[in-house]
Amino acid sequence: MIPFSPPRIDQKIIDEVTDTLRSGWITTGPRTKLFEKKLTAYGGQKATLCVSSGSAGLELMLRWFGVGPGDEVILPAYTYAATANVIIHCGATPVFVDVNKDDMNISVSCIADAITEKTKVIMPVDLGGFPCDYDEINALVKRDDIWEKFNPGSMEQEKLGRILILSDAAHSIGAVYKGRKAGALTDITVYSFHAVKNLTTAEGGAVCLNLPKVFDNEEIYRELNIKSLHGQSKDALAKFQVGNWRYDIQEAGYKYNMTDIQAAMGLVELERYDDDMLPRRKEIFDQYARGFGKHNWFQSPVYETGEKKSSYHAYFLRIRNIDEETRDKIIQNIFQKEVSVNVHYVPLPMMSFYKQMGFDIENYPVSYDNYSREISLPVYYDLIDDQVSKVIDSVISAVEKNAGS
Repeated sequence: MIPFSPPRIDQKIIDEVTDTLRSGWITTGPRTKLFEKKLTAYGGQKATLCVSSGSAGLELMLRWFGVGPGDEVILPAYTYAATANVIIHCGATPVFVDVNKDDMNISVSCIADAITEKTKVIMPVDLGGFPCDYDEINALVKRDDIWEKFNPGSMEQEKLGRILILSDAAHSIGAVYKGRKAGALTDITVYSFHAVKNLTTAEGGAVCLNLPKVFDNEEIYRELNIKSLHGQSKDALAKFQVGNWRYDIQEAGYKYNMTDIQAAMGLVELERYDDDMLPRRKEIFDQYARGFGKHNWFQSPVYETGEKKSSYHAYFLRIRNIDEETRDKIIQNIFQKEVSVNVHYVPLPMMSFYKQMGFDIENYPVSYDNYSREISLPVYYDLIDDQVSKVIDSVISAVEKNAGS
């Protein structure tokens, strides 16, 4: 069976993790701090905080911005549950909007239509690793008619003076938009380093701070360190210094810190990311595009344009002129050929929790259309060319059997 997305665990990873274990420092320590600095240099943002997951990073930043009951946060209907769940955790209201037909990312025009006096944050999602239209989104919140609607409810909201853009870049570390990397494309960006991500630390994430000059991003980084560790004024590394044991609890914070074991994996992966990981993933994308390109039922994911380059996280194949039931039959047939595939994602208005809140998928026709025809194909570093060919042959055979193409 060809697996869908196993992590890359090679000797370099094993050696670095082993060295970390032997160092005696396994929680947040020197490796985590080094990883933060290297991520800042890599993405070009102003400061970076490593956390326990991408979800933790998103929720931390919503809470930092003062988002709570009565507030609205705009996000795409076509995303993973984490994007919306963190809004619910804060007591705020998710406002789903539809996505684009081509790149499957959030529609800027739909965002504009959904903004109200209650809107505090917009959360674009770089689906599959392809960047959203950040210049348009960043400009939207500064438009006079949108700016006039903004009703600040916290000190941070008053200071920013407009809707915050909080990018869910769980898929897109290494993606490029107009010459800039994900991490520095908007106010705040959050990465995920979950086991299936391009750059994994098993679990983990990072908050990339790129707030405008009215904020001191380094000071916010220090504030977030406290928030992410139970409101404690010193982390374990600081308390380890001779005679520096005394600390204070400054607020009822959270337990969101990354460990040095996780950071050890991340340091290895980041060092070889642009020169090794991304080129191999692009090769697989290109092989899929060539392999399916001669078939009129094939709709390729958008992964490179004149202005944007994907991180090649997930290959979202769409099949023209089929329905959801046929798609499911195709998937079943592919699995029978010992190839693992997936679907990204069931739109959130179709999920029981969000349906019970009153959301209806009929209000998001593009999201449903994309989902109903989508099959995610294996993409990972150790996937060899012969396996890619097997995936292609299996998909073609399954489509021809079930869709009559």
